[in-house]
Amino acid sequence: MDIGPALAALIPSIGVGLVFWLVIRALVNADRTERAALARLDAQDLERQKSAENATEK
Repeated sequence: MDIGPALAALIPSIGVGLVFWLVIRALVNADRTERAALARLDAQDLERQKSAENATEK
């Protein structure tokens, strides 16, 4: 029994699946990083607004 043809048939599918997984993982990581950056910017803006309100109250 020769498994060479079976492996030759599976290798392209495995390769495409691996590339797909890597691309999706990169997209998810980029989204996570962007969300964290936006949260930091929002927190900084909120802090600036609070500082400006406190400065005008005094």
